[in-house]
Amino acid sequence: MGQSSNANRIQKGILAIDQQLYDFIENEVLPKVGVDSDSYWSGFEKVIKEFTPRNKALLETRDKIQAQIDQWHLQHPAKDGEIDYPAYKAFLQEIGYLLPEGDDFTVSTENVDDEIAHIAGPQLVVPVRNARYALNATNARWGSLYDALYGTDVISSDNGQEAGGSYNPTRGAAVVAYAKAFLDGHFTLASGSYNDVNGFKVIDGKLEVVQGDGSTELKDTSKFVGFVGDAEAPTGVLLKNNGLHAEIQIDSNHPVGKDDPANIKDVLLESAMTAIQDCEDSVAAVDAEEKVEVYRNWFGLMNGDLQETFEKGGKTRTRKQNPDREYNTPDGGKLILPGRSLLLIRNVGHLMQNPAILVDLGNGQEQIFEGLMDGLITPLLSLNDIKGKNELSNSRQGSMYIVKPKMHGPEEVKMANDLFNASEDLLGLERNTLKIGIMDEERRTTVNLKEAIRQAKERVIFINTGFLDRTGDEMHTSMNAGPFVPKGDMKSQAWLPAYEQWNVDIGLETGLQGHAQIGKGMWAKPDEMKEMMDTKAAHPKSGASTAWVPSPTGATLHSIHYHQVSVADVQDSLKSRERASLDDILTIPLAKNTNWTEEEKQQELENNAQGILGYVVRWVNQGVGCSKVPDINDVGLMEDRATLRISSQHIANWLHHDVVSEQQVMDTMKRMAKVVDEQNAGDSDYQPMADNFDNSYAFKAACDLVFKGRAQPSGYTEPLLHQARLDLKANA
Repeated sequence: MGQSSNANRIQKGILAIDQQLYDFIENEVLPKVGVDSDSYWSGFEKVIKEFTPRNKALLETRDKIQAQIDQWHLQHPAKDGEIDYPAYKAFLQEIGYLLPEGDDFTVSTENVDDEIAHIAGPQLVVPVRNARYALNATNARWGSLYDALYGTDVISSDNGQEAGGSYNPTRGAAVVAYAKAFLDGHFTLASGSYNDVNGFKVIDGKLEVVQGDGSTELKDTSKFVGFVGDAEAPTGVLLKNNGLHAEIQIDSNHPVGKDDPANIKDVLLESAMTAIQDCEDSVAAVDAEEKVEVYRNWFGLMNGDLQETFEKGGKTRTRKQNPDREYNTPDGGKLILPGRSLLLIRNVGHLMQNPAILVDLGNGQEQIFEGLMDGLITPLLSLNDIKGKNELSNSRQGSMYIVKPKMHGPEEVKMANDLFNASEDLLGLERNTLKIGIMDEERRTTVNLKEAIRQAKERVIFINTGFLDRTGDEMHTSMNAGPFVPKGDMKSQAWLPAYEQWNVDIGLETGLQGHAQIGKGMWAKPDEMKEMMDTKAAHPKSGASTAWVPSPTGATLHSIHYHQVSVADVQDSLKSRERASLDDILTIPLAKNTNWTEEEKQQELENNAQGILGYVVRWVNQGVGCSKVPDINDVGLMEDRATLRISSQHIANWLHHDVVSEQQVMDTMKRMAKVVDEQNAGDSDYQPMADNFDNSYAFKAACDLVFKGRAQPSGYTEPLLHQARLDLKANA
């Protein structure tokens, strides 16, 4: 990365800290968390001195291994899309890419909140730099089923059920019917249906469900766990199934409730059990100014005082964190349930550097490794929550949950673990207070997953597959092997289902059940909720205890799948199955033949180029790291840098193997830039690319991602994106 000026910096030993970052930590953070300034910065400096050379060495190892793999493929060319797999596997073992597997072990992570250790449910990922989004995700622990159904295509628009500007009673009736079918299916009555119910009472600690002149009860009475209001006429009935709560809300004066026989106004579902506040793939934060926004929002979340005021519908609104929810228990006690999702934070990986702090280790100043900076600052920001000082707490177990992305193999997990040790020592925290989530999204981590988990076995709380980044790394690792299948065919290749199964198998083998989440990836189409409901039950059925959704509404709907499927039972049933095939995982997704028509090749190019440009233009020009980008068919997809990685690496591969030409790609990029400009015509802040290709930082960055894609470390997009945004800001 380039150099940055020492103007407006505070010198602390070898650290030259940008004034904005220093002032934030010095004036807002340290006094509030009760940490001494001198000891913090001197300890910070010590950690940076120790870990910077280690970080560099790990990145050099990545480059060395990649160069060896590149050379092997040149010397052992594929024939008809096939390579010599026995020789290839032996080679990977020889160079230390594929490591020996050690003895069996079981993770021993302690003090883990139930939302991670024991309760299966949806997970949100949200850019923490955007306070409004961060608060929306935090407050998505509870969601209205009626709203989620009414506002999405789960309810058909046929037969007079269309959603219009005003309330449609016919659509409303379909919503109520769906919700009552949900209750019938998962909180079944001893007799009859919720359609027959005209009241609820709590008598002697038991739920009485009134039906006409008679009454019934739940078939499984243990599912009744609480109520709100008067026992004779409760305003809320709290039920529980597979660890998840649902509250039947009752109000005879409500526009919906007044017309319901039982005065049910809504069914509130426990939805996003956990939410990852992201500093990484969905965030654009290239300098101190933008990192301070990231850090300040996380600090507010950890202190319970983050607020955001905004205009909506002509009114000024203020959003803040929801309080906890209180219920009466059947035995006369009180039950307090969290009002907010349990928050994890995704730190930056090992690769990137940031000019927020400059470091001088004797060879001149260089930018700090951003992952080291995050590892020392985000726990500082979390201290009050860790120590239980806040009224609105996050972890009730005194833990902090850090998701660590883009690590390549066990050695890199070990460095993250050691960094967390050092951060705990700096802040006076007990060992393993900082928990780690391991993103299984790099090929070298996948094939060595058991050994990667071993390196963090006392603090691991999460493993997660990620199709997009994992495919990007798959393609970059094997770039020289030959041309890959079209991107849309990637999911049908042998390596992918084996990878998804392998992740669950290794997680269960190493004892993650009861200690950690086993997660699956994002549903990327926020407007296609019916399709999600038809397909995403596959994730809990696979043994995954969580899966990513693109919105609070998506979390409410996806929570239904966890009522349908007991993940604990699925995991128990999977423990005895044969582990997925490593040989399948190592099968490179090469095209068996490349006799695509010119039209097919052009369509593949346009699809990739449009997705790249639609994302990059907002990232570089507006600093938007996650957004709904229309695809080639105008279907909105939630995009972050992982999408960019797979698309740019795919074009780079086809260029490298002469499937398409440089001129063809450039012509396509220019044509699709005009399409993207048209798709963004309604955005007053949008800066068109086609008006001036030569001077558009965004367009040039998008082209660089493709034409320089082979040279990017592991195919990552961050170095080029960061530089483009820094250049734009410097010349604004």
